[in-house]
Amino acid sequence: MRHPWPLERPLAEAFQTTILPAARAARYAALAEEVAAVLEGEPNLTARMATVAAMLSHAFEAYFWTGFYLVDPERPGELVVGPYQGTLGCLRIAFGRGVCGAAAAERRTVIVPDVEAFPGHIACDTRSRSEIVVPVLGPEGALIGVFDVDSTELAAFDETDAAGLERILAETFSR
Repeated sequence: MRHPWPLERPLAEAFQTTILPAARAARYAALAEEVAAVLEGEPNLTARMATVAAMLSHAFEAYFWTGFYLVDPERPGELVVGPYQGTLGCLRIAFGRGVCGAAAAERRTVIVPDVEAFPGHIACDTRSRSEIVVPVLGPEGALIGVFDVDSTELAAFDETDAAGLERILAETFSR
């Protein structure tokens, strides 16, 4: 089967993290372009989320768990695990509970340098030491879910990560 896009190599081989810039801000900017190019014309939300999780997971060594928790339309106020890369994730998280629940309830990015210091942190995997969670909004501004990244390193995330992730997620899901 021929792909609808002109590639010299299969898609997975076309995305090479080794050619991305080393500086994080530049890497996020390059990734935003790569993600947009790969997802161009793809309307399926699950495919879009799975691709974003995979591309980001492979782009940063500090990323230990990378994925989505989605608003469950059948259980308002609750997130359910969506497409992700990494070890098993928690299946469900209530709004306001843990880092993901806080980001969903407050609709804001939450950076946690040390998960042990975050009140009510949910340890889906005890190897996680720091975390960043970004709300994911749809075209009408409704909360679709959150994008969660965990690291085994303390203080792995900062405002550079927040800005980069917020840009990629807004460009991918808000338009």
